[in-house]
Amino acid sequence: MQYGYLELSSGGRRLHDPNKLRERLVEQGLNPSQFEDHLKAFDWGMPPHSGWGLGLDRLMSVLTRIDNVREVVLYPRDPERLFP
Repeated sequence: MQYGYLELSSGGRRLHDPNKLRERLVEQGLNPSQFEDHLKAFDWGMPPHSGWGLGLDRLMSVLTRIDNVREVVLYPRDPERLFP
């Protein structure tokens, strides 16, 4: 969903192959054993699935007519503030 040039929501097909998920975790420098509870469902058999998410912060910036999305984000992140 677009509002002018601004993307308010996007969607796509989710990764459902547990082996590929584990590979991606390793590629990102994460330990797959820390995600075993989540990965169990995929080991049991996860069908292909899709979804979409609404960018509430972007929607709020449109509704309030604020140009900088950081002004409507509860905990904005930038180089000086990486954690809430």
